[in-house]
Amino acid sequence: MQPFTIIFIGPQGSGKGTQINKLDAVLNEKDPTRQTVDIQTGRRFRALAARGEGYTEDKVSETLDSGVLQPLFLSVVLWGDAMRERINTDCHTLIDGFPRIVAEAVVLESALSFYKRTNIIVINLDTPEEIVRKRMEGRARKDDTAESIEARLDWYRNETLPVIEYYRKRPDTSVFDIDGTDSIDGVHNQILNALGLNS
Repeated sequence: MQPFTIIFIGPQGSGKGTQINKLDAVLNEKDPTRQTVDIQTGRRFRALAARGEGYTEDKVSETLDSGVLQPLFLSVVLWGDAMRERINTDCHTLIDGFPRIVAEAVVLESALSFYKRTNIIVINLDTPEEIVRKRMEGRARKDDTAESIEARLDWYRNETLPVIEYYRKRPDTSVFDIDGTDSIDGVHNQILNALGLNS
């Protein structure tokens, strides 16, 4: 098995984190000698906000609750540090939470080149807004206010959807459109089929 580099894209509430965890378990079972690294910037932003050590942490905490897009430089710092600390040229790499905008996808290109990551796979969890809106409303997270949910859906629609089109045009890249309205196990099986891991 060749090392996978898989970027998960989908609106908040589409189940990216859940699907990464399930795929991680499958890769560990099918390819136990190779490390699987997942990098999830949302988790890193929440951990940064929880530190409360200074202006940056306080500002991130404030803006996390509002649902606005975090600044590009900080996102790059967080996922760049995670890559520096954790990945190499031979591990499976699962990415969630970036790139969120086309400009960030362009920055990511330098990292993919540095770590010799080729044949990029994008899992597009195609999930209607009304579905993810209900999911976010039902998970009772502090930052899931009505205003923040609408703000996140708005910037996903306007800024992140073009990232999928960026990857459709990128050489050596496969984009798999997954029906995010399916059950958790149904989505998981769609992903395994797309990756050729269902045998």
